[in-house]
Amino acid sequence: MTSELRWILLIIGVVFLAALTWWELRRPRQASSASASERPAPRDLAGEPPRSVREPTLTLPEMRAFDPLPARELPVAELADPNTTVPDANTTVPDPPLSESEGLVGEAALSGAPSAAAESEPEALAELHGEQPAELPQVTAEEPPAEPPRAAAVREVLPELPAAAAPSVEWPPDEQRRIVALRLVAASPERFPGRSLRQALAAEGFVLGRFAIFHKGDEAHRAVLSAASLSRPGTFDPETMDSQHYGGLSLFAVLPGPKSPPQAFDELVFTARNLNERLHGVLQDEQGTPLTPSRIAHLRERLKASAAS
Repeated sequence: MTSELRWILLIIGVVFLAALTWWELRRPRQASSASASERPAPRDLAGEPPRSVREPTLTLPEMRAFDPLPARELPVAELADPNTTVPDANTTVPDPPLSESEGLVGEAALSGAPSAAAESEPEALAELHGEQPAELPQVTAEEPPAEPPRAAAVREVLPELPAAAAPSVEWPPDEQRRIVALRLVAASPERFPGRSLRQALAAEGFVLGRFAIFHKGDEAHRAVLSAASLSRPGTFDPETMDSQHYGGLSLFAVLPGPKSPPQAFDELVFTARNLNERLHGVLQDEQGTPLTPSRIAHLRERLKASAAS
């Protein structure tokens, strides 16, 4: 009996699972067919006119004129009661009655003498602290300090230094004369300002002298070096030099001169380098070749050879 019951329950379970499986497989098909039947047919948009999109209408804010400002009320001046009397400026108002001590002090102040109450205050304080009353120092008006003597309205004019005298120029005749020259040229396209050029020459001891050119003298005030403008005629006008511009300088020494040829040449190179440090130009020899150390040595050797011959 028990075994038959088990087989019956097993058969029922198998039938139930088969029915459930069949139902789950059939359910998606029914749902898809139902949705397909309920889906609306596509509309034919070709024959319909295009819809016009309506834009929202703009509403402008309402503009209102400002309300007029309320008129300010003027202050009302009320007249005084005619029954009240206003004291006149010329009339004197009686002071309130003073006490006896105050009256004494007031009379003493008016009469210029110290009051008894005022005199007794220091004594009372001294007695309170057990000290003797000290005499009050007398205050006297100090005399104003004497004003220092005012400086002279017009300052004394300092004496001007006299201009340096131009060195004496004693060049040999043309047939015996030999010139050693260097050039200080402004970097293109710049030019030397006349004021800067004059100050640089003055700092190196040059003075405007004979032939309207600058000369540098020795201890005996004899011209050793000279400086002329590269622009013709090579002279300088002291009245217009500061306002002009110059392309360069020709620095030269006339031999024989106050110094020996080697000394004059060394002085020429040394002065040309100092001027170049002030003016920031380009140093060249007489032919326009850059003045390099090798070129300076070559010029020195040639000068020695010519002096020996």
